[in-house]
Amino acid sequence: MLRLQTPQISQRHAAGSTHRRTMPSPIPVTRLLPKDIYPSLDIGACSSPLTKHSQGSTLQVPVQRLHGKVASRLWSSVILWKELRSVQPVGSGGFGSVYRAEYLGETVALKKVKKCTKNKLASRQSFWAELNAAHLRHTNIVRVIAATTCVPADFGDTGSIGTILMEFVGSRNLQQIIYGCAEPLSEDRWLRYSTDIAHGLRFLHSHSIVHLDVKPANVLVSGEDICKIADFGCSLKLDHGCEVSSVSPLLSHVGGTYTHRAPELLKGEVVSPKADIFSFAITFWQLITREEPYTGDRQHVLYAVVAHNLRPSVQHHPVFRSEQGPLCRTILSRCWSGDPCCRPSAQEVLTQLELLRYQT
Repeated sequence: MLRLQTPQISQRHAAGSTHRRTMPSPIPVTRLLPKDIYPSLDIGACSSPLTKHSQGSTLQVPVQRLHGKVASRLWSSVILWKELRSVQPVGSGGFGSVYRAEYLGETVALKKVKKCTKNKLASRQSFWAELNAAHLRHTNIVRVIAATTCVPADFGDTGSIGTILMEFVGSRNLQQIIYGCAEPLSEDRWLRYSTDIAHGLRFLHSHSIVHLDVKPANVLVSGEDICKIADFGCSLKLDHGCEVSSVSPLLSHVGGTYTHRAPELLKGEVVSPKADIFSFAITFWQLITREEPYTGDRQHVLYAVVAHNLRPSVQHHPVFRSEQGPLCRTILSRCWSGDPCCRPSAQEVLTQLELLRYQT
């Protein structure tokens, strides 16, 4: 536990800032994706350091034959590099860069997970975590098309650990919509966005996957105005009924942005889907208020969230004084409870959001 003096922290709007997560990793250097599997094979088995099993760790990689179009249901461990066209940079982060490209006639997002000079193992672990939900298909989850660690020399990239092809959702995320757009964010719209996120979380949790970095910047918004959860670099695949400590050496990649990170994770306690519910609550509050949740020194915020139950204000914004205010406050207080057992499931959140929709 951090030994800090009790902070005095303002909860008013602050200028946006970028928070970089730290993801140390003890995994062996040799535990990487295998060589590409020939497309005619139906299943390839890869050893994954991010899935904890009692009899070892395996990740089944479904490989669908490619016949001129991108696979719509299964992801492939083969990337047909000669089919990539018009690769244009879109953005970059702590562990990778994202590009827009054309692949087999479809617009895709290409993510290169780069070798981190300070922590190469952490970047490898981030690559593996990105694939935790690769086999899943849901409207509110960004779809993975293909992924591999095998990059041909003529592709001209020696600085990446692996490459992931995903559906191209668009260039907007909720962070940009909340803080970077002058257009109003109506009650109907922020409620619809929140419902999309909750649907995505319910689906992930039903497959024992916890995202662990839910925040506006990791929620993409499509041209149809649908939210899709992206960036699984901090995620975990949990065994059913298995409790895992967030400070376990095997799972030390558990990270996330500190403003959205659940108190039990800050204290090194058990990882569960309820950690995503806490992060959802902070994101839900941001959608309502269009403000930053905290200001002040990072360490002070961490200490206050754990020791003094610091949470964003639910008093000053007009929504909290409206007819919908009491239910909004109830949803928030339950979702960001300091006790994970008191937080609702994603399904319960959806039920509460539906009640809120009736009031609008």
